[in-house]
Amino acid sequence: MNKIFKNPIILALDVNSLTKALSIVSDLKDHIGGVKLGMEFFNSFGPDGVRKVSKFDIPIFLDLKLHDIPVTVYKTVKTLMDLDITIINVHSSGGKDMLEAAVKARNESDNKSTKLIAVTVLTSLDDKDIKEIGYKEKSEDLVLRLASLAKESGLDGIVCSAREISLIKRKLGEDFILVVPGIRLDEDNKNDQKRIMSPKNAIDEGADLLVIGRPITESNDPINTINKILKNIKNDTKN
Repeated sequence: MNKIFKNPIILALDVNSLTKALSIVSDLKDHIGGVKLGMEFFNSFGPDGVRKVSKFDIPIFLDLKLHDIPVTVYKTVKTLMDLDITIINVHSSGGKDMLEAAVKARNESDNKSTKLIAVTVLTSLDDKDIKEIGYKEKSEDLVLRLASLAKESGLDGIVCSAREISLIKRKLGEDFILVVPGIRLDEDNKNDQKRIMSPKNAIDEGADLLVIGRPITESNDPINTINKILKNIKNDTKN
């Protein structure tokens, strides 16, 4: 990657204030592995907001979940490659042509080290939700199918829930990057996430990077919470 994640915590900056976002990054950059900038942030502050965060020399996961016709995704990824981004994601359900278009755009840029990953099934969805949408598979089967499509299309990894980590690692290999949201400490509120897991269990299963937002940003002592998560991971993962 063009910037190294010094630990597995990617802090989700789901805020609509640039001042607040920059303050959080300034305070926590030495304690986290990277930051995730999502649609709310990007729609509010655009590329300039991303550039301001990148000045802190921290890896950025740009979480825009691109999902459109192949030519639009190609042109969008081309544009985004001008930013100092470590990870960009697209929706695997956009299909093979769209996924390959994203890879082509990345490979034609000067930032070939930027990782492209695919969203499989949102962690806010469970089997009941998936059935309502129209899929017949259970969530883990659908995730595996979409993850396999992403790998076949040349992507570097996926976003998945912690519940599918071991399955994906077993089927698609250790080098396939797994970025896992829906991470909560045991005492945390689940909020709008359904398929969740604790940090230590997710890493123990084989997650590469953990996206954690509100448990840290809403903490009365964010640095202490981060240290607690890292200690939890270090003390309880398998050797």
